[in-house]
Amino acid sequence: MNYQRKTVVASMAGLTLEGMDIMFISFAMSMIVAEFHIDLATGGFISSITNIGMLLGGIIFGILADKFGRVRIFTYTVFLFAIGTALTGLATNIEQIYIFRFIAGIGAGGEYGIGMALVAEAWPKNKQGRVSSYVSVGAQIGVILAALLSAMILPILGWRALFFVGIIPVVFAFIVRKNLKESPEWLASQQEDETSLKQKEGKLRELFRTPRTTLTTLALAIMATVQIAGYNGLMIWLPSMLQKSQGLSVSSSALWTISTAIGMIIGMLTFGQFMDRLGAKRSFGIFLLASASAVFLYSFATGSAGVLIGGAIVGFFSNGMFAGYGALISRYYPVHIRSTATNTIFNFGRALGGFSPILVGYLLQNYNMMTAMIYLAALYIISFIVMLSLKQRASSSTEVAVM
Repeated sequence: MNYQRKTVVASMAGLTLEGMDIMFISFAMSMIVAEFHIDLATGGFISSITNIGMLLGGIIFGILADKFGRVRIFTYTVFLFAIGTALTGLATNIEQIYIFRFIAGIGAGGEYGIGMALVAEAWPKNKQGRVSSYVSVGAQIGVILAALLSAMILPILGWRALFFVGIIPVVFAFIVRKNLKESPEWLASQQEDETSLKQKEGKLRELFRTPRTTLTTLALAIMATVQIAGYNGLMIWLPSMLQKSQGLSVSSSALWTISTAIGMIIGMLTFGQFMDRLGAKRSFGIFLLASASAVFLYSFATGSAGVLIGGAIVGFFSNGMFAGYGALISRYYPVHIRSTATNTIFNFGRALGGFSPILVGYLLQNYNMMTAMIYLAALYIISFIVMLSLKQRASSSTEVAVM
């Protein structure tokens, strides 16, 4: 296996483990709510605190990866979110769950941007869309694994045993550290004049260096926020709500999750092809408008077939775009700030968008499913409007054409 393929496999596997970890909360939520006697909004904050940890971890580990190397810091992030996940299974109250999920979030937040930087630095730009889609599929494979493990473990061993599975990524970290070398592009950047490098390396202010860069950074952060808010709003609460509204069992809701995840995987692979062939602006425009329509129409779905097919369609459009963010953000920033930029922007979206489950939980508890879906559809319209503000620009040392 050559270096390019190794970066894809390592980054994809990292997102698989991360996606599995995040979805454990979704399937265990009803049991956690019942055991600790909390309301839905309080339960939704578990996901939110995880995403706040992701923002902090993204900034810290992004800067460290730009300074000390991608692979070394990548393995540290995997260790951290594995430990945080396993500790969650030992929690005796909701406050401890918040703490352990925050720790897991710090590790997971660092992992995403570093993996995307590795891929961006290993592949030519005309293939980054589809390659990023391959990596992003890992998150949905993790969702499917979480669904299968939840269906097998929760009814027999309970929610705590589910989180103990989270220690498995430690083995993965050892394998990556042994078999993957540092990015050649990052190594080349280290040959620059030491004084010049120290002045540039891992500086957050470079994301706001000029008015144009500032507007681009803010626009990308808003788009990332909508992406995470929509995903969390759909995936954290819908399995539990479908259990109630459609009378689905845990196993049946797991089937819904698998169906939706399959739709997401196909959507990601499709989006990657769109992005490389049609450009980012057209691709995001098509998927954002289709997401708004699909999410709204899904509130009218009834019956098992309608729920499963509708879930797959919603997943296809709403999370197909996830495949494009790593490539999109990476193209705007040079190597010495790439991990910092990708982690900071996307994890800002995770932190802010992570509050969406609280609002969705409130809407579901006090209104109905249609109200929650209208809220989610409106988010995609907002992202579409913001996306239109992104302008094509000429290549430079800090910015490149992305549209």
